[in-house]
Amino acid sequence: MDNNPTSYADRASAFADGSDSPRVFLERCLTTIEAREPVVKAFVTMNIDGAREAADHSTQRYRAGAPLSPVDGLPVGIKDVIETQNMPTQMGSPIFDGWQSEGDAACITALREAGAIVLGKVVTCEFAAMYPGATTNPHDPERTPGGSSSGSAAAVGAEMVPAALGTQALGSITRPASYCGTYGYKPTLGAINRRGCHDHVSQSTVGAFGASLADCWAVTQAIASRVGGAIGYPGLYGAAVLTPETRPRRVIRLETAGWADASGGAKAQFEDALSRVDAAGVEIVDRRTSPLIEAFEQVIAGATPLTRRINAWEFRWPLAEFYQRGGDLMSPVMRQRLEDASNLHLDDYRQGIAERDEVRATYDALSRIGDVCLLLGATGAAPLGLESTGNADINVPASLLGAPALSLPLLSDAGLPLGLQLMGFHHRDEDLMGHARWVEGVVRP
Repeated sequence: MDNNPTSYADRASAFADGSDSPRVFLERCLTTIEAREPVVKAFVTMNIDGAREAADHSTQRYRAGAPLSPVDGLPVGIKDVIETQNMPTQMGSPIFDGWQSEGDAACITALREAGAIVLGKVVTCEFAAMYPGATTNPHDPERTPGGSSSGSAAAVGAEMVPAALGTQALGSITRPASYCGTYGYKPTLGAINRRGCHDHVSQSTVGAFGASLADCWAVTQAIASRVGGAIGYPGLYGAAVLTPETRPRRVIRLETAGWADASGGAKAQFEDALSRVDAAGVEIVDRRTSPLIEAFEQVIAGATPLTRRINAWEFRWPLAEFYQRGGDLMSPVMRQRLEDASNLHLDDYRQGIAERDEVRATYDALSRIGDVCLLLGATGAAPLGLESTGNADINVPASLLGAPALSLPLLSDAGLPLGLQLMGFHHRDEDLMGHARWVEGVVRP
């Protein structure tokens, strides 16, 4: 089990023996929110009365020895592109100020059935894209928390909640997790049901931020086991409880797009992590020792422009609808994105899909030579300023590939958090978690 004191998974035995309770845990979260929210600005809206009522019911279930699931009583923040019946879903845009759907998204329905506490909605960049909201980095308010799941990462990084839902189509989970010093988990594409989630592109995946690996896994498993995956996908494979650590047979070192832009400090931290893996007796392979890895790094080099081209075509019609609702309230960045998308043609999109299929096939071949890939979680520490969410190039490959990815808060750069990114293979998320636990034990100072 992970040893982070804010991890909800760590408290299961205390809830069972009565030395702690979900209601007391919630009150600790609310105290932290009261102290830190004025600066971090992670939340859009909260349902504190409802959360306390739910925590009381959860406490009663633990006392009766009948919790509903490993996330029973867990306070969770919800990215504000995911529909919640009792709170607005405003998508980071004044166009949808106060907008509220008539029901919960599938993932919210599942969390409620599992006993989790939907505490509040957290800030997203405009339409889960690039234009940032007001959230600041919990480790330095002058720096970005990343995006687009900015409030999700900051809320967990500030220890306001032990878990939060996010989405990722480029780098919207693993990059802010790296910047904010949290665990971030992007499951295999389609592993989590996306109904009611307004992140409108084919590469988007619902995932989790957590105070521990166990929290991330428990949240996503609670969802998938109740509502399955996206339509046409088999859903998330694995047991409800986090798998034990698993020593990888071989580790693949990747230097994808973004590596050239990484800071010297980030690269040094990455090399140190690899040296610890090597010292533990696990073989590391890279492009210098494997033609398959060299071929993959060549085809993945254009991951960001390819992803943006595919996303632009797919997001064109939702954006056009949003513009009709209130184009004067749309950011200049988003208006330009709509204009650029309008210049694309169906053949451009078809070509992009064909290229993406080719890249995915090349990546699948790597599973024959290694169990897990290691990359930096970001190009460096969170950059100064709140006008940008940072460089996502090093995070985009996992999204383009539809592969599961994790950011582990194991490294640092310039005295600030930096994640170590692990990328696995399709539908082998449970294996990725097991390897991550082993890597964490080896790399953590």
